[in-house]
Amino acid sequence: MKFKTKLITLVVAFLAAISFAMPSQVNAANTDMVDTSNHNGLMTYDNYYDMLVHYGVKAVVQKVSEGTTYVDPTAKYNLASAKQAGLYLNGYHFARYTTVEGARAEARFAVAAAQSAGLPIGAVLATDVEASEQANNSYAANTANNKAFMEVIQAAGYRSTIYTMGSWVGTKMSVDKGWIADYPYNTSRDRYTSHHAWQFRSDQQFAGSYGNFDVSQLYDDFFTANQTPSPSAPVTPAPSQPAKSNAASDTDYAQTGVFKPSATVNIRTGAGTGYASIGSYAPGESVIYDHVYIRGTYVWARYLSYSGRYHYVALGVNGGESYGSRSSSYSAPSHTYYTVRSGDSFWSIASKYGISMYTLAANNGKSIYSLIYPNESLYIR
Repeated sequence: MKFKTKLITLVVAFLAAISFAMPSQVNAANTDMVDTSNHNGLMTYDNYYDMLVHYGVKAVVQKVSEGTTYVDPTAKYNLASAKQAGLYLNGYHFARYTTVEGARAEARFAVAAAQSAGLPIGAVLATDVEASEQANNSYAANTANNKAFMEVIQAAGYRSTIYTMGSWVGTKMSVDKGWIADYPYNTSRDRYTSHHAWQFRSDQQFAGSYGNFDVSQLYDDFFTANQTPSPSAPVTPAPSQPAKSNAASDTDYAQTGVFKPSATVNIRTGAGTGYASIGSYAPGESVIYDHVYIRGTYVWARYLSYSGRYHYVALGVNGGESYGSRSSSYSAPSHTYYTVRSGDSFWSIASKYGISMYTLAANNGKSIYSLIYPNESLYIR
C-alpha cells in the first residue's frame, strides 16, 4: 500500500540508500507476494509470469475497494491475468471506517467488489488499516472495528487479516497474526515471523511492469491456502515487445486535430498494441494530437503529454471501424479541467495527462489519500 509517502525526505533517502546496497538475491529469495492496484495499471499475463519465473513471486494481493464508494477498476483484469499466470489470488480493501457500523458497511461493499472482480471464495480479503481515520481513532475503537470488518468478510466465505505498519501493531490496534509492513529489510528482518506475512519493501520494480511495487515475505500458507493454481496461456497473449507491423502498410504523416472517442480507448507508450497501456480515454473526452501513424492493423494518433513525453491512442482499424470522430480545427484552452468518472483514481487521471499524481492532488488542495467523487472537477493545469 502507499503509506510510505508520509515518511520525511531524509528517512526516504536513507531507506533508499540501504535498499540499493542490499544484494539483489536477498530480495529475490523472499519476494513471495506482490501487491497490485490501480497505481500499477493493468497487469498482463506476461507481467505476472515474469514475476513468477524470475523473482519467485507465488501470490498476488490485489486492491478491490476503498471506503464505501471506490472500486478499483483494475481488479477484475489483474486477478484474471494473475490466475492465468499461475499465482495464488488474494485481495485487500483500503479501510476508511471509524465505527463498528462503518466497518461492517465497508466489509459488505468489499465483499461485493471482490465477488464482482472474480476473487475466489476461500481466498484472503484483507483490511488495509493505515489511513488518517484510524490514526485519529482510539486503540479500542480500531480493534473493535477491525474485528467487525473481518467477521463480515469471513461470513461471506473469504478469510481475512489486518494489514498495517509495524509501528501501529500494539499501539493503534491489536493484531494477533497479521500482514505487517516495516522497512528496510536489513533492520526489520526476523521481527514478524509470528505473523502471516511481512511487507519488507515498497519500491520493487519488475521488468516490463509499471511503477513501484510493495512486496512481501510469507511465513505460513495463509495467503496460499484453499487454491490450486492452474496456469494457462492467455486467450489473447500480450506481447512482451511491440508486434512487428506489415512494412507495406506502415505510413505516418504530420496532422494536427482533435479526436473524440466513441468507445474507451487505451493510452499507450507507442503506436502499437504491444506497448504498455498507461490509462484510457472515455467517450465524451477529447485529445489533441499532432501526428498520425498507420501501423498494420490500426491507425494511431500521437500527442505530447504535459510531462513532455509522447503518448498514443488508436483512432480505429486501418480501412475499417473508427473508434471516434476527428476534427482538424481546435482552439487550445487556457486551462484544463477533468471531470471525475466512477472508478477513477489520482493515478489513472494523472497517467492520462502525463503528470505526477502527487502534482495533480496538490493542484486541487488534496493528497493522494483524499477521496475523489464522480462529477467532481479537477484542475489539471
